[in-house]
Amino acid sequence: MTGSTFICILPDSAATEAMAQALAERVAPGDVFLLHGPVGAGKTALSRAMITALRARAGLPREDVPSPTFTLVQTYDVGAFDVWHADLYRLSGPDAVTELGLDEAFETALCLIEWPDRLGLDRPQAAIDIMLDATPDDRRRLTITGPRATMDRLRPAFARGMK
Repeated sequence: MTGSTFICILPDSAATEAMAQALAERVAPGDVFLLHGPVGAGKTALSRAMITALRARAGLPREDVPSPTFTLVQTYDVGAFDVWHADLYRLSGPDAVTELGLDEAFETALCLIEWPDRLGLDRPQAAIDIMLDATPDDRRRLTITGPRATMDRLRPAFARGMK
């Protein structure tokens, strides 16, 4: 499977939110976003903004979107499909992932997975990797890598998210 990559600098939290909103317009059930980066890089902020945008687009009321650090998984109705937001940081390894039911969600929901290294061999083959890194001047470097077909579908969001 051939992939492609998009890289940009997000100057502030408003830019992170704008990118998440733009991506929300292009996502589909079965998309799995693997969110990489150190603590405080913006993984939860990006997820929160995407979920909020999807709910607004579906005409659903605003809902609190907490970090799933302690619950491990939070699910959200966004109209046409569900979003599973998972934080795997506290898991010891792939065996614990199976118990969460993520394998079924990978097929039917939009999945936003923080700390995806815990997936091990259960990592979906067609997943989209999102890396967030802090730059020396406290901005965020966003790198999105995924299968070419998915990246082509998401590409309009990249330009819109940078406005």
